[in-house]
Amino acid sequence: MVVRKDKKVKKLRGKRRHGKGNIKNRRGAGNRGGRGNAGLHKHKWSYTVKYEPDRYGNRGFVRHVKKRELPSINLWEIERLIVRGECPKEGELYVFEFPGKVLGSGNISFPVLVKAKRFTEKAKNKIEEGGGKVELI
Repeated sequence: MVVRKDKKVKKLRGKRRHGKGNIKNRRGAGNRGGRGNAGLHKHKWSYTVKYEPDRYGNRGFVRHVKKRELPSINLWEIERLIVRGECPKEGELYVFEFPGKVLGSGNISFPVLVKAKRFTEKAKNKIEEGGGKVELI
């Protein structure tokens, strides 16, 4: 069965307020929930979800670059390796190679040739005071 619906304007022709009540009810932006796109995140949410689904939220990614920290070793650890006999001796110096940073915690009583990427000032001074040498890789 075909049902033909007339426009609401035609139905309400001759009615003074077109079914909206007092004229105060049609006045101002408060009646429509704000001007323009105001309120799309709150009370006009259904419009946003339907017609602008990508308007809010995060897209893409942020690449967090990790700092490349060098491995580190202290002087007391080098001394312990020498005592255990894990460092070879060339002439009068023990040779210790390390692909990181040498820190100055502890003391070293052996003459050592330390080869590393980086040294702290304290470590350099202690190695040289113990009769050793410092060499950058």
